[in-house]
Amino acid sequence: MSFPSLTIDPFDEEFLSDPFAYHDELREAGAVVWLKKYDCYAMARFAEVQAALKDWQTYISGRGVGLADFAREEPWRPASLLLETDPPLHDRTRGLMNKVASLASLRALMPVWRTKADALVAEVILKGEIDAVEALAEAFPLRVFPELIGLREEGLEHLIPYGTTAFNGFGPRNRILEQSMADAQEAIAWVAESCKRENLKSGGWGMQVYESADRGDCSPEEAERLVRSFLTAGVDTTVNGIANLIHAFAENREEWAKLRADPSLAKRAIEESLRWGGVVQTFFRTTSRDVATDGGMIPEGSKVLLFLAAANRDPRKWEDPDRFDISRNAGGHVGFGFGIHQCLGQMVARLEAEAVLCALLAQVTEIHATGTPQRRLNNTLYALAELPVSLTPAG
Repeated sequence: MSFPSLTIDPFDEEFLSDPFAYHDELREAGAVVWLKKYDCYAMARFAEVQAALKDWQTYISGRGVGLADFAREEPWRPASLLLETDPPLHDRTRGLMNKVASLASLRALMPVWRTKADALVAEVILKGEIDAVEALAEAFPLRVFPELIGLREEGLEHLIPYGTTAFNGFGPRNRILEQSMADAQEAIAWVAESCKRENLKSGGWGMQVYESADRGDCSPEEAERLVRSFLTAGVDTTVNGIANLIHAFAENREEWAKLRADPSLAKRAIEESLRWGGVVQTFFRTTSRDVATDGGMIPEGSKVLLFLAAANRDPRKWEDPDRFDISRNAGGHVGFGFGIHQCLGQMVARLEAEAVLCALLAQVTEIHATGTPQRRLNNTLYALAELPVSLTPAG
């Protein structure tokens, strides 16, 4: 093996507190590196990460997209029928879910989401200084997502700790995962019950999945696991995406002034925040064959850690990549993955962020950081626990 060997531990708490501080070292070491701590390979440059995500035949997901290899060990929960499968099973389940989670159905909801976002911003703006994580980034998804899926009203507070634990589960069984698992036992049980047909409301996406099962598109058991996929990835990433967007503007006030002067940049601003913010830091793949690269050979059955956030700030791809610039065309970033396993809920996340951003644009002239943001350590996500800001009302 001729790949550069690094002693970096991407799941160490110091690394997780500020992963961007280590990304240059990962990218500059080589196109492929060996992570000694976990006996796995890693890629952090944009070209290699994107190519691996596209090449699902070689870099497979069915053996788990975390450190655990499902061919050698049992996952802590039944594998996702979307994220952790490969074709042909993935084609069937993804096709079914694409019909349920259609863009047309989301666009029909946007007027309602806009109204709810306007009302939420009007509430919090009266408080002056707020924790934008709790007051906006968590509050808005919890106002719209449960209704979208058709969840029961009781116990919605379990959605975020469950999602947090699911993303922690893609890393090693470290202190972060152990604590998360201990704290989320009630949430895990609530989610398991909430995915059952009898606990879902008619008309929601959850019930529509079961109706697909009635038509023979999947089994009832598969339907339950597919509904769980909505709950696993539908809240935590969106919460952190909205928080990251507000954080970006609080830290780059000139960009907020630019957006207020030209609101047509709103969609570009969202894409740039997804590129710049690195909410989803990493995912694993497993090689299905020996892979020859310029640096050597990656053997079949090897775990490969893909640094999505490092790829999204690779200077080989992006000019001045560490700068948050809403004028940039950030299209093609890998913040939601790439290829056939690209995030199913990406349009939910984008449209929720758009609703909040447009409400802020209409009602807020300035966003000021009033304290130091606090991070919530997670094995996969770059998450915010607290984001103190003040909002200056328009007019």
